[in-house]
Formats: sequence, structure tokens, C-alpha cells
Amino acid sequence: MEPAVLFKAENGVALVTLNRPRRHNAINRALMTDLLNRIEEVSNSPEIRVAIITGNGKSFCSGIDLDALKEEKTLEGRDDGKEMPDIFAECKKPIIGAINGTAITGGFEIALNCDFLIASERATFADTHAKVGIHPGWGMTQLLQASIGQRRAKQMSFSCQFIGAEKAHQWGLVNEVVPHEMLMNRAMQIAGDICKTNPELMAEIKDLIEYRNGASLSEAFDYERRGFRNFLTQFSP
Repeated sequence: MEPAVLFKAENGVALVTLNRPRRHNAINRALMTDLLNRIEEVSNSPEIRVAIITGNGKSFCSGIDLDALKEEKTLEGRDDGKEMPDIFAECKKPIIGAINGTAITGGFEIALNCDFLIASERATFADTHAKVGIHPGWGMTQLLQASIGQRRAKQMSFSCQFIGAEKAHQWGLVNEVVPHEMLMNRAMQIAGDICKTNPELMAEIKDLIEYRNGASLSEAFDYERRGFRNFLTQFSP
């Protein structure tokens, strides 16, 4: 049996591939457990500078596998109590979502927990929590509105309708839309550029940007300035 998540690390870039193509990469316990373990491996490996998450087959991820949920009762295969948003948030290295096809509900939440998204022209996105009767729990209600604004997030989550790659780009959900066959090349190109940066300073900049999520503009600006003053001390005579 093939693993639910494929993993390859080379030249500082980790490629994490959701690997249940016959089920459109739907989330079961094995896939979620493998995904969390691989993101932690990215976090802990000094050789890895950046990760790319994508899907095998026509879909990125179709969300929770409802059949598996009935049988397994839980999607959490770990005993430490950490859930997907915790593991992603603890990763100090950039995570790029390379969205190759449909990203639905829980699969959409995986995408939203990435630092930014590059989409194939075939990518589509939908929040169907309200349709399938599953309570959101991996950040949909907060991360989606942070990405596209509250009114657009309400439209998506209330109507459960799909949006395509171009509209996702117009709304600011994805950074770029590329021809399908160029998706991984473009994601790898961006990852390669990240690998050329100073790792300590890049991690610091990631922290500075994300600090704004829980602070006012004034507080976040002050946080950056304090860091800059500390940086300057190394040049003091």
C-alpha cells in the first residue's frame, strides 16, 4: 500500500504530495497523520528551507473522507493533541501551496494554512461546510476572510459555490495562476529563490509579517523597530 502522503526533499526544498488520488486525496486518518508528521520534518530538518504541498491526480484535496470518518471516528492519529493549524503555525519555514485541482472544505483549509498559493488554471475552491453539515475547525472562518475579505468569505461559505482559479486570483486568494503543466516548475522556481535567502533573516521576516495577525499596526510596527535596533547592536563599536 502506498503512503497517504509522498515526501521528497532535495536541494533545500521538500515536496509534500497528498496521495489518495482515487479518493481525490480526501482526508482520512492516515493522510492527516502523515501530513502533520511531514510538516514537522520540514520544521526540524536543517537541510530543508521551504516546503511545497500539492496533490496527486486531478484534485488537490476534496476535504474530509466522510466514509473514513464514519469508520475511524476521528482524523487525529497522534497522541500529542496538536491539530493541523498548530503544526503549520509552528513551522518557521515557508510553505507554498501548489494547487493542482479542486480544493474543497477541509482540503481548502489545508491550502489556507499555507503561506501563499500558486494555482493551476484548473484549480477550483469551495467551502461546503454548511452543505455537508461539518463544523469548520482548521481555520476556514478566519483564514478565508483574512485572504479575501469578510464579504467575499461570507459569499463563499454561505453559498457553498465553487470559484475558479482566475476569480481566486482576482480576489487575492492565490498569488499566481499558471498553465497546469507549468505549476510545479513555477512553485519550484519560487522555492529555489527562497533557498537563496539568508535563512535566519528570512525566518525573522516571516515572524514579523505574521506578528501582525494578533497585533495592531502600531504594535507590529513597534515590534519590527525593536528588532531593527537589536540588529544594529552587532555593528556597535
